[in-house]
Amino acid sequence: MSDPKEVTARIARDVIATVESDLPKLGAIDENRASEPRAPGKWSRKQVIGHLIDSAFNNQQRFVRAQLGPSLTFPGYTQDAWVAAQAYQERSWADILTLWAEVNRHLAHVIAHIEPRALVTPCTIGEGAPVTLRFVAEDYVRHLHHHLSQVLSPEAAAGKTHLPYA
Repeated sequence: MSDPKEVTARIARDVIATVESDLPKLGAIDENRASEPRAPGKWSRKQVIGHLIDSAFNNQQRFVRAQLGPSLTFPGYTQDAWVAAQAYQERSWADILTLWAEVNRHLAHVIAHIEPRALVTPCTIGEGAPVTLRFVAEDYVRHLHHHLSQVLSPEAAAGKTHLPYA
């Protein structure tokens, strides 16, 4: 089994590397293109990144709360309702990107400081089966990469779900 501190350090480095690599690419997308739905009935790029902001906020709560007790039971969230309620479509692309980058930088810091003993804390999210906090952290990165590929390489991402986390 890998050293728990190395596990959290690796996950945190991946989040930071993703932000540093993809923020310039995202910034190269203009406001009009960011506002267009990716396909009929699909979210715009603004809404996808808004969803990633929601995911970061939800996961920040999970990462902290799972360290404070023997287990975590946390509600799921209705992603479409969250995106709509926060009106990401009405925000500027620059503001959305700034928030996304800063929230993820903070989340990487939180991940890097997860107590090693907490990585095995059982977490039940919504109606899902219990998983470890380590799985939740690694799945956050899978989810992040999946949605960024929808924004940056939509043709390559079409029809794909979360990819395995290395």
